[in-house]
Amino acid sequence: MKFAGSLLLLLIPGVLAARAQDSMPNMPPTQQMSMGGGMNQSGMLLMNESSGTSVQPQSWPMPMLMTDAGGWQLMWMAQAFVVDTQQSSPRGGDKLWSTNWGMLSALHNAGSGSLMLRMMLSLEPATISNRRYPLLFQTGETAYGVPIVDGQHPHNLFMEIGFQYAHPLTENMHWTLYYAPVGDPSLGPTAYPHRASASELPQAALGHHWEDSTHIAYNVVTAGISTSKLRLEASGFYGREPGENRWTLDLGPIDSWSVRLTLLPAKNWQAQVSTGRLTQPEALEAGDVLRTTASVEYVKPRLRQTSWATSLIWGQDQKLAVHRTLNAVTAETVVPVSARNFFTGRYEWSQRDELFDDDPANALAGRVFVVNAFTAGYTRDIPLLRNVETGLGCNVSFYAIDKTLQAYYGNHPWGANIFLRVRLRKQN
Repeated sequence: MKFAGSLLLLLIPGVLAARAQDSMPNMPPTQQMSMGGGMNQSGMLLMNESSGTSVQPQSWPMPMLMTDAGGWQLMWMAQAFVVDTQQSSPRGGDKLWSTNWGMLSALHNAGSGSLMLRMMLSLEPATISNRRYPLLFQTGETAYGVPIVDGQHPHNLFMEIGFQYAHPLTENMHWTLYYAPVGDPSLGPTAYPHRASASELPQAALGHHWEDSTHIAYNVVTAGISTSKLRLEASGFYGREPGENRWTLDLGPIDSWSVRLTLLPAKNWQAQVSTGRLTQPEALEAGDVLRTTASVEYVKPRLRQTSWATSLIWGQDQKLAVHRTLNAVTAETVVPVSARNFFTGRYEWSQRDELFDDDPANALAGRVFVVNAFTAGYTRDIPLLRNVETGLGCNVSFYAIDKTLQAYYGNHPWGANIFLRVRLRKQN
């Protein structure tokens, strides 16, 4: 019963979308993918976005179901992992938990432009108990008034509520305007829950709070100019991280900003560089953060809607109050060796200064340590339901750490995850 809500994110929209598609059995697949051929260029621009206004390589066959309703073009996306974690180390933990999200986007032509409405929800506040799941060496945000260490916080019930309009300036150029009471500003790569290269990894990247943690921000306004090869965007938003109550909206005034340049040189490639200033993002840590990120993503489609996807991501946080600069690097890939067998890998290097923030009396509190993490995994797809990808998988992480940390984590810390994954996708 604990994870029934997660599966409903898939089953309810999946049944509705599948029935709608069954009502159009004679429509050619290419016409279904273009939503009846009625979408203009501005609509195609918006349809290619993943989270907020971020985009991935154009070659990625984004997993979704699509239907028409009263002139609106609806795109259903959803994913859930049910995970059992086992960890070594005196600071490790064991737990059964679920990450999950479901998204509905509604697209409509508006004159020569297009309007898109989008809502994304997660039941993680119910499926991740004690406000965290085990993740060795992860830090960021709080639980029960104490900084989270060696754990990852759940996402909020409301991950995104967004409104976006795109309008052509010339044949190949559009301007866009995005407003979201809760959404994703123009800072960082596509967030890991939606990134193609992380599609078979249920756990967050250790560099999350250096690279893409602003994917749930409040009072977001983004304006941009886009062509087929380039996007330039600027955002204003409320910089504080979401509060511990994951069921509510933590609205606040626009006090932070970001700028992102995205390049799409070829259909298989995407690169971005971005920077922004976050006003007091952490509830228990004073001072602003200047964040800079850069990333490159490659997606090569394979047979039966599978893709080889790889990302290289760098993020840097400058903590202005303490004059400290910290960096994180993530390299990850998912490789389909056949239509139903996937190998995954992730390498992470990061500088961490919050490993003892939950114990301020510890002499190591505030010291900077380097952590290397190596993750390898495998997923096997098992077809069970129409338009739902069901997979069983596992991954194991090993860590290389400073000798000073070995007294707290052991000489050779490791963690393992066994999971069930379900995902909506149109099956041809």
